[in-house]
Amino acid sequence: MSYIKQASYLHRRGAVYQYIRRIPCDIRSHYKTDQLYFSLRTRSRTSANRIAKSLTQKLDDYWLGIRLQKIDIPKIAVIGFDNSSHKNGPALSQATQLYLNLKGADKSKTFKQAAIRNSNYVIDLLGDRNIGDYSTADAGKFRSWLLERQLTVSSIRRVFGTIRSIINLGINEYGLSCSNGFSKIYLPAETQTNSRKAIPISNIRNVQSVCHELDDDLRWLIGLISDTGARLSEVAGLLVTDINIEAKYPHIIVQPHPWRSLKTKSSKRSIPLIGTALWAAQRIKKGQESVFAFPRYSNEQNCNANSASAALNKWLKSYVPNGCVIHSFRHSFRDRLRAVECPKDVIDCIGGWERYGIGESYGDGYPIKVLTKWMRKIT
Repeated sequence: MSYIKQASYLHRRGAVYQYIRRIPCDIRSHYKTDQLYFSLRTRSRTSANRIAKSLTQKLDDYWLGIRLQKIDIPKIAVIGFDNSSHKNGPALSQATQLYLNLKGADKSKTFKQAAIRNSNYVIDLLGDRNIGDYSTADAGKFRSWLLERQLTVSSIRRVFGTIRSIINLGINEYGLSCSNGFSKIYLPAETQTNSRKAIPISNIRNVQSVCHELDDDLRWLIGLISDTGARLSEVAGLLVTDINIEAKYPHIIVQPHPWRSLKTKSSKRSIPLIGTALWAAQRIKKGQESVFAFPRYSNEQNCNANSASAALNKWLKSYVPNGCVIHSFRHSFRDRLRAVECPKDVIDCIGGWERYGIGESYGDGYPIKVLTKWMRKIT
């Protein structure tokens, strides 16, 4: 084999040009060889020279970058990215703060607490590393740790979803080339046993009857949920002015408030008041002196739906089958509407479930009269 030198680093093997270049001694530790060898796949000397020139420039730039990393440059403070940062990005704690600053401004207190709690899980187990330093193996170890703590699969998926989002945002914001170790980890599939059960209609009627007898704010809250299918936080965060019982078709207005955001855009809606929900609304309007429908759980700062859930589930346990909780009323509500053959898009509109398709974004939706007609069928 013979080589005919044509230009710097350019050689020819037979009719095809090659690029051969020795690796400088000071960066040779980054390679497994002392020489780079590329086939340029061309027989044209002009093309080979052009490609060789480009390769030479790229290698010079890359090797310069390696050399600069070895130089002890005075540390410069960067806003949101402290002096310990390097090519693998900020520490997870810093990335979490960046995530909250950029995405948490208009989010609920629960959103912020979840982000901090979930990132602290990772930090407690794996340490507060730079976000690019967490490997897939680390993510697997973290998954096993969560399973050992007996978290449900759905909870583990939510934790991983938060961590992935935090790290992805950090990678994008700082223009990093590292990968997200939490992005491709295998997570167990959710099983049917994790899904919430619907409450049988006979139990619902019994619970509603007891609510009428006890007639206090907790039972009003259950009464509203039981015959509207609304989410607990949606009802617990209502203002008294969100309840309109004087209208031709009484209803509640579910809308975002500073103390309580909504889950989706579709969650903003009006829900007709029927049955026990109408009774509960009337009791609230008559006996509530606060501007909040449920001041026990809502104020100008936040809506404590978790506290409400704990109290209501504890009371409800004696009246419903095992596995049923306050959110089960929402599952039952959808079944009750199905039973009267209510159209799916009407069900989604009443319950605030996400609706899909271009047509769903047109118009103002169903009038309250139509929604009331279908809801009256379930009582």
